Amino acid sequence: MMGSIATSQEARLLCRENRITNTAGVAPGYLQANLLVLPAKYAADFYDLCLRNPVSCPLLGKTSFPGDPHTVQPDGCIQSPEFDIRTDFPKYRIYENGQYMESRRDICDLWTSDHVGFLIGCSFSFEDALTAAGLQPRHQRSKSIVAMYRSTIPLLPAGVFTGGRCIVSMRPYRPEQIPQVREVTRPFLSTHGEPVAWGWDGAKELGITDIDRPDFGEPQVFEEGEVPVFWACGVTPQIAVESAGAKVDGVVFAHEPGHMLVTDWTVNDLQRLRPGIV
Repeated sequence: MMGSIATSQEARLLCRENRITNTAGVAPGYLQANLLVLPAKYAADFYDLCLRNPVSCPLLGKTSFPGDPHTVQPDGCIQSPEFDIRTDFPKYRIYENGQYMESRRDICDLWTSDHVGFLIGCSFSFEDALTAAGLQPRHQRSKSIVAMYRSTIPLLPAGVFTGGRCIVSMRPYRPEQIPQVREVTRPFLSTHGEPVAWGWDGAKELGITDIDRPDFGEPQVFEEGEVPVFWACGVTPQIAVESAGAKVDGVVFAHEPGHMLVTDWTVNDLQRLRPGIV
């Protein structure tokens, strides 16, 4: 089904109907987004967090007003009047006072007039380009969820968001492929851009000690001679919320890792978006 999904609107409606989950490879050519929804009083601090950490948190859009789940600014991000941020991701994570509570298919009954949503660029957006270059990511071939790890790289703090660490996603490649992998993904600054580290030494520098035990997603099989290649990841805002703990009072929503929103931005918008709308 994934290869036959031609438009972003079609993808969002299928997510709303719970007919697709893992969005890797869905609607080629469209940019995908991670999610964080917060009480309005923390929106300015989170916006500043994105400004200070644009590689991990490149901002593609935000809801227009507190409590409005239907419109996103800039207008080009989501153009459909039928959009609903509460249903159009395949799956959501619920946090309360900084602690993960549960996952849900929608957040309609938990949404309030005080919630503000942010859409963060996702590395799934450049996987079509990798595939076109003969570098299809392993998790697409295995139909698994990309492996993601907590790193020891600190986030620059902003307001209540202190003590956070960056999350990285990982795709295996052979060392001789890495220059081309970097070249292909470099233009995608609004969806994390080129890798932040690679190789087994790179894993150590990130503080990753067991590649077979990702913190999110699923382990990836390494073929002979392959090494890990790491990108900044849009799950990072969830770790920022966890690290803030009780300083973020109330209910926060995020996407389930690997379960993204397909936006109306396309690869043709990359130049105007670099490195995100902030």
